[in-house]
Amino acid sequence: MTTPTKIHRRLQGTVVSNKMAKTIVVRIDRRVAHAKYGKYFTLSTKLKAHDEKGAAKLGDVVEIEETRHLSKDKCWKYVSTVKQAQA
Repeated sequence: MTTPTKIHRRLQGTVVSNKMAKTIVVRIDRRVAHAKYGKYFTLSTKLKAHDEKGAAKLGDVVEIEETRHLSKDKCWKYVSTVKQAQA
């Protein structure tokens, strides 16, 4: 009998801070329609992600993946850079 593998969520967002050791803060933006009026507006969420090598730079669009809790606030890990920030 094999154990089923868990599918981890992956999200894309923009790095807004990389000042912590091995940690980045990623802002995830999503567009949502108002329930009554139908107007679209942007909601954003900030998530802390583990970046072992410090590869992500400020302003980069990165992909993060859900993982086990690594600290009180950190349960995501850095996977790859989708688009580098403009210099």
